[in-house]
Amino acid sequence: MIVTLIIACEVGFWVLLAAGLALRYLAKMPRLGAAVLLCEPLMELLLLVVTTVDLGNGAEPDWKHGLAAVYIGYTVAFGHYTIKWLDGHAAYRLAGGPKPAGAGYGKERARHEWKLWIRTVLAAAVALTLLQLAIWYVGDAGDVSSLQGWQAAALRVVGIHALVAAAYTIWPSKAPRSDPEEAPADAAEDRSPLTGR
Repeated sequence: MIVTLIIACEVGFWVLLAAGLALRYLAKMPRLGAAVLLCEPLMELLLLVVTTVDLGNGAEPDWKHGLAAVYIGYTVAFGHYTIKWLDGHAAYRLAGGPKPAGAGYGKERARHEWKLWIRTVLAAAVALTLLQLAIWYVGDAGDVSSLQGWQAAALRVVGIHALVAAAYTIWPSKAPRSDPEEAPADAAEDRSPLTGR
């Protein structure tokens, strides 16, 4: 049941997001669109309640409860960011808004990656907290090794993401060069008509 609810929450997230953006930019109803987007956190709250009730009714803690905690953590940290990112692109594509800035290159890209890493830390912190609360809630009544395994996985994700951000810092990405076919034409214009140089 919990896995079904997680899938329903994920599908619901994208359905509400599409409906909210369509109302804002296609139907020209920005307030109603914003109201629909504000309903997003209610699904995660429902998932949290159902998971708690399931454990309270004596369900053996397993991977499904851990997945629910990680999903809620991810949504808390990245949900608003995702909505804002897609809203910017919808405004650009559908309402003539400014083109959203990309992640950039070099130091700018490295800063972007470290900001995303901070979101990953937040996601992990929420998941670790929920998992620990579940462990305490279950107490000695059940095997909590699955929940502890999810805690270890969340910490590994934080470490891996830190390595990715560090890689962008140590080896900064470079902006792509301009089209090589255009370079000779530019160079030809700069040459002296007498010497060809």
